[in-house]
Amino acid sequence: MAFTKGMNIKPNCITIILRCNLYYFLRAPQLQRFLDFRTLLTFGLLLNCVIGSAQEKRGADIPWTTYEAEHMKTTGAIMGPGYQPYQVETESSGQQCVKLSNKGQYIEFTSSGSDNSMVIRYSLPDGRKGNGKRATLSIFINGHFIQHCAISSRYAWLYGKYPFTNDPAAGNPRHFYDEMRVTGLKIAEGDIIRIKRDDQKEDDAEYCIIDLVDLEKIAPPLNQPANSLSITDEAFPGADAGDDYTEALRNCIAVAQQTGKSVWIPVGIFKITGDIILPANITVQGAGMWYTQLTGDEALYANASRRVRLKGDGSNIHLADFAITGKLTYRSDKEASDGIVGSYGTNSTISRIWVEHTKVGMWIENSENLKVTGCRMRNTMADGINFCVGMKGSTIENCTARGTGDDCFAIWPTTFLKQVFSPGHNLIIHCTGELPFLANGAAVYGGDSNTIEVCTFTGISQGSAILISTTFPTENKQKGINNNFSGTTVIEDCDIKSSGGFDHEWGWRAAVEICVDKRNIAGIEINNLNIVNSLSNGLSVIAKNEQDEVGLLSAVNLRNITISNVGIAVKGKYGLFINNAAHGSLTIKNSDIPEIKNESENFTIAK
Repeated sequence: MAFTKGMNIKPNCITIILRCNLYYFLRAPQLQRFLDFRTLLTFGLLLNCVIGSAQEKRGADIPWTTYEAEHMKTTGAIMGPGYQPYQVETESSGQQCVKLSNKGQYIEFTSSGSDNSMVIRYSLPDGRKGNGKRATLSIFINGHFIQHCAISSRYAWLYGKYPFTNDPAAGNPRHFYDEMRVTGLKIAEGDIIRIKRDDQKEDDAEYCIIDLVDLEKIAPPLNQPANSLSITDEAFPGADAGDDYTEALRNCIAVAQQTGKSVWIPVGIFKITGDIILPANITVQGAGMWYTQLTGDEALYANASRRVRLKGDGSNIHLADFAITGKLTYRSDKEASDGIVGSYGTNSTISRIWVEHTKVGMWIENSENLKVTGCRMRNTMADGINFCVGMKGSTIENCTARGTGDDCFAIWPTTFLKQVFSPGHNLIIHCTGELPFLANGAAVYGGDSNTIEVCTFTGISQGSAILISTTFPTENKQKGINNNFSGTTVIEDCDIKSSGGFDHEWGWRAAVEICVDKRNIAGIEINNLNIVNSLSNGLSVIAKNEQDEVGLLSAVNLRNITISNVGIAVKGKYGLFINNAAHGSLTIKNSDIPEIKNESENFTIAK
C-alpha cells in the first residue's frame, strides 16, 4: 500500500491571484451589465472552495512516495504497533515495522509510479561493544536481481541518559534506525519490488528490521553553471580522484571570491576533513543532493576539528544542491557541531541540501533574512535545523527532517555568543518533521513574534510535535539582554499525528505543549490545528517552579483546535491538560477538545 504526499499549493498565493482576477473581472465595463447577484455568489463560492482546498495541504512538498513495510507482502514478522519508550516499534513510522530474522526473508510491494531512486529505513542489532553490525539486502524488480546493498548499524544505537553513550550496558536504547540511499534504478508503475535479506560471509547481524521504503524520481544532475570554478580543476591541489578535497575546496573558494565567480562541485563523492570557511558573497553549487556528496573520513572523525563543517562567516552566502555525509557515531555537546554552521549575515540562502550522520544538520547564528529551503535532515545526532543566537526575520521553508537526535526544527535565541541581530520574527513554514529519537518536531524557546505554520509532524514519540518552552536560557543579565518570549508567538494551520511521547527527563509530553519553566510566557496564538492519535495528552500547559520562581502564562488564545483520540500509549490522558503547578490563563474558541483537565487552582480557562 502506498502513501503519496502531493504538492503543496500556497493558500496566500491562490487567494491573491483569485481576488485580483475577480477585481478586474468586476471592473470590466463590457461584463458588468451581465453580472447579477447569483453570478457573484457562484464565483465567491468557487473562490472559497479553491482557497479551502489549498489550505488543506500542510507540510513540505514531498517528491517521494513512502511505502510502509507493515503493509507489504512479507515472509518476515510484523512488529507493533508499540508506543512505549526504548522500543524499535515506537521509533518506527506508524509505530510498526517488519523483522527479517533469517536470510532469504523479504518484503515486497508494487510501485505506484515511475521512479529511479530508493531510500530504505532499516534497523540492525548493535554489536556487543556498541560498534554496530552488518548485513546485506538485495533489490529485485519483477523477479530480476538488481544489486546488493551493504548496510550497517555503525551509525545507530545510543544508550542511557542524555547526552547518551555508545555502551549497551547503560540500557534504555534509542536511535535504532539508519537509512540507505540507492540511485540508478529503473522502476515503472506496477513493477514488483522485493527487498530480501541476503547476508554475505562477513555479515554478522542476527536480524534486519525494515520500517519503510521511499521511491522517488530524481532529475538528472545539474550542469556546471557559467562563470564558475570547479574544485576538480587542475589549478586546485587535491583534485585527483580519491584525494582529500579539503584544500581543493578551500582554494577554490578563495579564488572564486577574488574573481567574483562561483564554486562548482560536480557529480562525485569528495572527502572533506576540516573546516570550510564561507566568506561573504560566495556561492557554492553542486550537481544535486543525490549526485554531489561531501563526506567525512571515519578514521579522523573522532577529532572534532577534522569533520565536515561548512561554516558561514559573512553575508550573501549561497549554498545549493549537494549532500553532506558525516561519520559521527556519538553525541558530545562539549564539541562543536559539524554540518552547516556559523553566521550567514544578511540575505543568504541554503537550498536543497541533504545532511546526515553529523551532530546537527544546521546550527545557524547571527543571520537576518536567511532563507533555508527544500533541505532534508536525516539521522543526525542532535537537531535538524536550529536557529540559535541572533536570528532575525529568517525562514525555514519546505524542509523535512527524519530520525534526528533532537528537535527537527528549533528557534532558540540564546546568548552564549555575541548577538548581532535582535532575535525574532522567524518563520518555520511548509515543513515536515518525523520520527526524532529525542525531543520535538518543532520548538520555540523564546524571542519576539516567531511563527510555525502550515506544517506536518508525525510520529514524534520522544516529545511534543510542537513545544513552546522557557526551559533553555535566553538571557544575559551582564549585557542586559533578555530574549524571553515577546510580541506574539503564532502556531497555526498544522497537522499533528501520533505525537506526544515519553521524554526521559520530563515524562509524557503532550502532542502540543506549553512549558512555563520558571519564566513568564505572554502572547501565544494557536489556530487551526488538527491533532489526532496523541500518545499522551493532546495539548497541555505544564510548569516547573523552583526556589519561588513562578512563571505566568498569559494572553494565550486557542482557536479552531480539533483533538481526537488521545492517550494511545498511556491511559488517563486528556484533550487539554493543565498541571497543578501552572499559573495564568488561556482562552478557547471554536474548538473541539474532548476532555479538559485543570489541576491548578492558579490557572483559569475561558471560553
